[in-house]
Amino acid sequence: MTVLLVEDEPNVVSVIKRGLAEHGFDVSVAMNGLTGLEMALGYRFDLIILDVMLPQLDGIQVCRKIREQDQEVPILMLTALDTTANIVTGLAAGADDYLSKPFQMLELAARLKTLLRRSNNHAKQAEQLFTIDGLLLNADAKTVTLNGEGVSLTSTEYRLLEYFIKNQKKVLSRIQILEHVWDINFNLGTNVVDVYINYLRKKLDKKQPTRFIQTVFGMGYMMKES
Repeated sequence: MTVLLVEDEPNVVSVIKRGLAEHGFDVSVAMNGLTGLEMALGYRFDLIILDVMLPQLDGIQVCRKIREQDQEVPILMLTALDTTANIVTGLAAGADDYLSKPFQMLELAARLKTLLRRSNNHAKQAEQLFTIDGLLLNADAKTVTLNGEGVSLTSTEYRLLEYFIKNQKKVLSRIQILEHVWDINFNLGTNVVDVYINYLRKKLDKKQPTRFIQTVFGMGYMMKES
């Protein structure tokens, strides 16, 4: 399992490299954002760990640029800025998970294995097509079209839409959405779910008379035909 670690603190690099090696990870290191971006785009890694505060390019910038060319590689952000706003910014840039500093090595390894397992499961899925009111999701190609036009989604937005479209006409609570879309019980309350549903609505509801994702007050959300 190959990991690219983009981190500029030598002590943190040493701890992570040693700790992940004990869990079977082969870790390559970049000490600044620009080098990290070049390595991420020039080589194939199973996972990427990005610190937020980096010289030359910060982790948010690096993540966005990676996602412009690669929607599949799992990305975990490391951040000392653990407010909801900062975490949502990282997730919106395309990160799949976050971990606040300081952290326990066992938790980091567990989160990486979860991301890797999810990525492998997605790769093994047979082609599946899901439709609702002109919206078409190809679960194998990871593409979305609306009335024949492509819709550009981040990896997290795609997983959220996929979860809804596979569970049409079911009321999904915020906790269910967190557990199934992110695989991790974020210590964020439920705000991140609402933020991402608003992102999806802005991209999907522009030309629709009704919303694809309906709010069920006091219970959660539901996707259903208009």
